[in-house]
Amino acid sequence: MATEQLETLGSEDSKWLGEYSQVHMNVFGTPLRVMDHGKGAHIWDVDGNEYLDFLAGIAVNALGYAHPKWVKAVSEQAAKAAHVSNYFATEPQIKLAAKLVKLAGAPEGSRVYFGNSGAEGNEAALKLAKLYGRTLPGASPEIGGKPARIISMTHGFHGRTMGALSATWKPAIRERFEPLVPNFEFVEAGDIQALHDAFAETGQGKYGKGPVAAVIMELIQGEAGVMPLGADYVKAARKLCDENKALLIIDEVQTGIGRTGSWFAFQREDLSGGVTPDIITFAKGVGGGFPMGGMISFGAELSALFTPGSHGSTFAGNPLGASAALATLDVIEEEGLVANAEARGEQLRDGIASCGNPLFASVRGRGLLDAVELAHPCSHAAMNWALEHGLIVNAVAPNALRLAAPLIVTEQDVDQAVSILASIPADLPND
Repeated sequence: MATEQLETLGSEDSKWLGEYSQVHMNVFGTPLRVMDHGKGAHIWDVDGNEYLDFLAGIAVNALGYAHPKWVKAVSEQAAKAAHVSNYFATEPQIKLAAKLVKLAGAPEGSRVYFGNSGAEGNEAALKLAKLYGRTLPGASPEIGGKPARIISMTHGFHGRTMGALSATWKPAIRERFEPLVPNFEFVEAGDIQALHDAFAETGQGKYGKGPVAAVIMELIQGEAGVMPLGADYVKAARKLCDENKALLIIDEVQTGIGRTGSWFAFQREDLSGGVTPDIITFAKGVGGGFPMGGMISFGAELSALFTPGSHGSTFAGNPLGASAALATLDVIEEEGLVANAEARGEQLRDGIASCGNPLFASVRGRGLLDAVELAHPCSHAAMNWALEHGLIVNAVAPNALRLAAPLIVTEQDVDQAVSILASIPADLPND
């Protein structure tokens, strides 16, 4: 059982947070605690307080903390070579790329690009889409063409680097850095007519726009509060992309690697309608805690657009990260953690829905990517109350808590989390 917390920080937490504020740029705000070590789904702070972690480093720690097979793989590779540069290849890098192509069910000729984060994976996908856009007839300068466009969704989140930020909707994190990369447009998420109208604006002449090179979307908008787009909408987007020779990019940074009860969210009929994307991006859970991300381009023709020098990264695909990812994927397979994510997610949602807390208006999600909708906007107060009582969750929206437990979570862990959540006072003040 997690230790009940006091409403004040311990002495070690206070000391280290004081030092943190003196040396770190204030882009994250004040950290909630200073963490020391973890095991399984539990983590301890520097004062020795224990927490049940139902955030998992924001869907990163797929195997929880200190999984012995992951630790062994990383330790053995670190003793061999942690980095060799991309002038050379390594066995872990090659094996990992092949494994990801297989898990994604990508066709022959598909290729992997490795980066270090979800934002880098999306940057690569967007650059590839721009190269693809130059091949479209309506973008050809010889006929007076106009630059191809990339369509993104309102409430979508794809990262904070300049390209990924251009596809990220939230005005509070985007507008201060404008002008961003041109020829990105937003349509209302879930509105088929709005997407159709965006494609229909393509045309020559004074008022027409360039062709659509790609549509980028998350099947579950994580930062918006774990909101599924809807299978009918995704099928309509795929149809419009096919009719207009545009790419469909599915951002699987948060939803991939077993998180939603399938290896990738697009493989769930209830999320995608059975469509096949042209590009998927991945990160978070793939390295089991080691920074890694990337993309998979589907098919040889699209993959061939990236040529030597068109993109790159010093650390991408390094053998240490690749070994961590291979170990993560192997454990997920060996321990049946994709199925566990589906089962434990259903248990969690059912438990929350039936716990009787009047603060909880509803619960939604797939697998172990879930959100509790609150009856009033007190998510930070609810998050802090849960933390003080030994449970880590995330205030992802003013009226929603995000839960993204590690894939190794047990029935007992879920029962404990539901018990703590059920005890959150219903009369918490608004944030």
